[in-house]
Amino acid sequence: MSLALYRRYRPETFAEVIGQEHVTAPLQQALRNNRVNHAYLFSGPRGCGKTTSARILARCLNCERGPTPDPCGECQSCRDLATGGPGSIDVIEIDAASHGGVDDARELRERAFFAPVHSRYKIFILDEAHMVTSAGFNALLKVVEEPPEHLKFIFATTEPEKVIGTIRSRTHHYPFRLVPPGTLRDYLAQVCGREEIQVEDAVFPLVVRSGAGSVRDSMSVMDQLLAGAGEAGVTYQMATALLGYTDAALLDEVVDAFAAQDGATVFQVVDRVVEGGHDPRRFVTDLLERLRDLVILATVPDAGEKSLIDAPADRIAVMQAQADRFGPAELSRAADLVNTGLTEMRGNAAPRLQLELICARVMLPGAYGDELSVQARLDKLERRAATGGFAAPVAFQPSAPVQQAAAPVQAQAPAQAPAPYVEQPPQAPAPVQQAPVQQAPAPAPAGPAPGAWPIPRSFAPGEQQPAAAPAAPAPVQEAPPAVPVQPPAPVQPPAGGHGGHGGQPSAAAQQGAAQIRQMWPQILEAVKNRRRFTWILLSQNGQVAGFDGSTLQVSFVNAGARDSFVGSHSDEVLRQALADALGVDWRVECIVDPSGATSPPSAQSAAPFAPAPAPAAGGWGAPQAPRPVQPPPQAPAPSPVQQAPAPAPAVQTPAPAPVQQPPKPQSPSRPKPQSQSQVAPEDDVPEEDDPDLVEDVFSAQELIVRELGATVLEEIHHRPS
Repeated sequence: MSLALYRRYRPETFAEVIGQEHVTAPLQQALRNNRVNHAYLFSGPRGCGKTTSARILARCLNCERGPTPDPCGECQSCRDLATGGPGSIDVIEIDAASHGGVDDARELRERAFFAPVHSRYKIFILDEAHMVTSAGFNALLKVVEEPPEHLKFIFATTEPEKVIGTIRSRTHHYPFRLVPPGTLRDYLAQVCGREEIQVEDAVFPLVVRSGAGSVRDSMSVMDQLLAGAGEAGVTYQMATALLGYTDAALLDEVVDAFAAQDGATVFQVVDRVVEGGHDPRRFVTDLLERLRDLVILATVPDAGEKSLIDAPADRIAVMQAQADRFGPAELSRAADLVNTGLTEMRGNAAPRLQLELICARVMLPGAYGDELSVQARLDKLERRAATGGFAAPVAFQPSAPVQQAAAPVQAQAPAQAPAPYVEQPPQAPAPVQQAPVQQAPAPAPAGPAPGAWPIPRSFAPGEQQPAAAPAAPAPVQEAPPAVPVQPPAPVQPPAGGHGGHGGQPSAAAQQGAAQIRQMWPQILEAVKNRRRFTWILLSQNGQVAGFDGSTLQVSFVNAGARDSFVGSHSDEVLRQALADALGVDWRVECIVDPSGATSPPSAQSAAPFAPAPAPAAGGWGAPQAPRPVQPPPQAPAPSPVQQAPAPAPAVQTPAPAPVQQPPKPQSPSRPKPQSQSQVAPEDDVPEEDDPDLVEDVFSAQELIVRELGATVLEEIHHRPS
């Protein structure tokens, strides 16, 4: 019968003890200096060399050349304490787990006072000393505190905190540690070489991992593998099957599927693991170990050379390629999810279901809004951009859509009739474009020209736009044959356009503002997060008037609202909110829009179909998709007829005014409510820095002018009689 591997190769000197240099070196120096204490306490995990070191210390003390750090191995004491030796009568090894009572302690105390038979010292080695009861320790206290000259005590334990303090304080405590994986791997390779059995290099990491740093446990596992080795020695497949570890091929397959977002392969691997009889918990543990190696390789590319990863060179190359397919955030997130899932699998009655959920969470970073999931998605986008998966993002250019919209207009211009058409409202059965409407000459056009004020903005369906200035409707007449005009030029405001307000936006600024209006809800939300008072002013009174690429024009219904916005430094708050929402640094300009209650439709809806860009103040009844047909006989229409003039420099005729129905009379001081989102009552709460809270700043007259836009004609003071 062969001896167990860990007993056959038990160290016999301090030089043969591996991984405990912090203990063996001080003990050897104490032996050289002849400063040996009467009691020692060796503590540490199991199988790390506590009892072996105690026996070596006994050999060093009782050697004929001793006390010496290097026993001779030839004297009677050394031969008795050697591996396979009969043992020495003067070195008593006691298992405290079965002899830890007070009676055993009394018996030991009585034997301690007898002199050694043929050695220099009588040495008591108490293994598993933490199993001694408090009464037993108290019975030994006196003899441990003041032992005879020939008596030495060595306590070995895995739980030093259970040894009472009065005993610990009378000993020299040496803590042992687990053996590092690299040192243990080299030692196992040396033992296998001495056994003359071939072992594949990929087997040693599995044995070291199974031993968890314990030399005795690792030697026992290796002994089991060597016992079942065939003619080819110990192979990797044999070791994984016997030790229950997941094959590296399965781990490679599932990691590659994670990187490629191949869900079918991931769940096929899970099915193979379960159907093959493997423990899902073991698979998750092995997967976490692999992700740990990938995280280290992603952080330290030369981790293999620095012995941070215990694996063969070919395996390290494979894992390095896998780490390059992930981003740092992806690997960290996957490791966190697998670690959390492994914790949740303890005591779980459905481990396969838990394993599949773990894989689903790793595969779906978009389903989670935490920071790691967002960073994981960014890693994927960056890798796709680096490999040319999609075009790089283009910076925001407000003028680009305007040029695109103008292109089809210019393309259709040569095929149009000599005179521009009048577009019928959508209430008619079929959209019809008619000839321009003749009107009596006027000093100035009644409606604004393209690019002039007012600014187009949306309004709720069913609301009718009031006229800019009340005027009697002119009769609609057929236009005489007009001189053919040239194709329309790019949109520019005519010289006679309505431009009475300084700082009003140009046509290009109006068209650029259409895109800003689409992002206006996002901008309002950013303003609300910064200052609620500014958000209330913008949502109730503010509109996007124009944008030229660097300056955003915001219009207000009256001068009071604008002054309140500017006076409270809300324009600066809006500028900062633009930086938060869009990442831009635009200048904010506040202007007054006297027709702020009107809501003409956006010019984008009719731009591709009109002969020329529609005027900024087009009516609400403009058709969505008109078709250029021959003008039929004039038919009465229940809604106003909108004209789409095309300004051409070759025709010197006054711009025709739109023919509209008489608007319903309404008070100019009560503008029609806009279609912007109303302020909820719970949000209409002023902040502490709200300037309107200071009641003594404005007088009653100033408040009326500022808030209502009124003009005070005369103030009558009533005196009491």
